[in-house]
Amino acid sequence: MILTVTPNPALDLTWHVDQLRIGDTHRADAGAVRAGGKGLNVARVAHAEGAVVRAITTAGGRSGEEFAEELGRSGVPHSLVRVAQDTRRSIAIVDEALGDTTIVNERGLNPSDQEWADLLAAVVDALPSARVLVISGSLPPGAPDGFLPLLIAVAKDAGVPVIVDTSGPALLRAAAAGASVLKPNRAELAEATGITDPVDGARALLARGAELVLLSLGAAGMLAVTASELVHARLDEPLAGNPTGAGDAAVAACAVLYAEGERDPELILRRAAAWSAAAVLMPLAGDISPQWPTLAAQLRVSRPDPDSVRKDLS
Repeated sequence: MILTVTPNPALDLTWHVDQLRIGDTHRADAGAVRAGGKGLNVARVAHAEGAVVRAITTAGGRSGEEFAEELGRSGVPHSLVRVAQDTRRSIAIVDEALGDTTIVNERGLNPSDQEWADLLAAVVDALPSARVLVISGSLPPGAPDGFLPLLIAVAKDAGVPVIVDTSGPALLRAAAAGASVLKPNRAELAEATGITDPVDGARALLARGAELVLLSLGAAGMLAVTASELVHARLDEPLAGNPTGAGDAAVAACAVLYAEGERDPELILRRAAAWSAAAVLMPLAGDISPQWPTLAAQLRVSRPDPDSVRKDLS
């Protein structure tokens, strides 16, 4: 089973407009509403692709009721920890003319100490059935610094590998706690480590304790970096669409393979890059296009030296 934890979920609202003009009034059809947050997107993708999953997250307030209702309709197996604060909202506005997406994320509100303890207890109860634990997304402002390392430690003690997709100081804490896989994008990596070079930044996370870094590079593809290997995958041409769930699809691909016992970084990168690209083709985060095998076949995969990566990305 793939167990996902989303510490800061969101009620995702998505609107499509003909063209986004700053300061103007727009008309749109009724927007899509979905229970979201990065860990839930991971669970949706993995579940749709036939994996056994359980998503653990929180829900609170009026927005949390709508969140819980939609998640129930989705069919994704899940456990909800009830909290007092309202579940935050995330707004995505898709510009049809440009193929770009503008996103506004509410920061979220910090659960109480007891609610954090309830979330941890839910994870501990589910761990005996898990083959991999995915901790994905931001932490709300004021979240205890020790929560993420504690989750990682509990999973490691149970012999369960951990994949983490987060940002800021939490990314560094996840590396130091010994997360098996980290999945930042290039901006998140530079912000967390203070290192602008992507290869050196990834290696800084490995030096702290991670085993594999999957680094999203946007249109330039994705890198897999271990202590001994550097692998790059990309498509010849970037895809137009909604990129908001691309990183989550990559994490889902990694989680599915990890749950099957796969550890080869090139195989993981190929699947992650293909699912990430397939997510861009879908209107909502948490879905991937059935064209992903075709995209996988179109990937250019190489084992470049670090200097060529730096040159290509400069």
